[in-house]
Amino acid sequence: MKNSVLIAALLLAGALAARLHAQAAMPLIREVEPASGTYGDVFTATGDNLEPAQVAALYLTDGKNDIKVVITEQTADSIKFQIPAGMAKGRFALMILTKGKDAKFIEEPVKVTIELPNPTTS
Repeated sequence: MKNSVLIAALLLAGALAARLHAQAAMPLIREVEPASGTYGDVFTATGDNLEPAQVAALYLTDGKNDIKVVITEQTADSIKFQIPAGMAKGRFALMILTKGKDAKFIEEPVKVTIELPNPTTS
């Protein structure tokens, strides 16, 4: 009886540790710089667990439209990305697509403002 209780407790502890480890590896973007920009500008999002093994893609979303951005550089604590041409102006949240067989879209708690480019004067 004591052995079965001990085994059950060890299995439960192992399951909890695995779950905590999985939660700890969840990507999170904490901030993005600059706060606004236009087509072709490069932004830097910083946070945790952002390496290519965790994050498959990065999007800007207004809640209705999801626009995939070009990732130019990616490390464990940052993603540099470029705003695609022709994007509408407005305020957009960053959203990541995780990797793996249970890939998920996660809207991050940071936003950027996309502005129209300044027309050049002759």
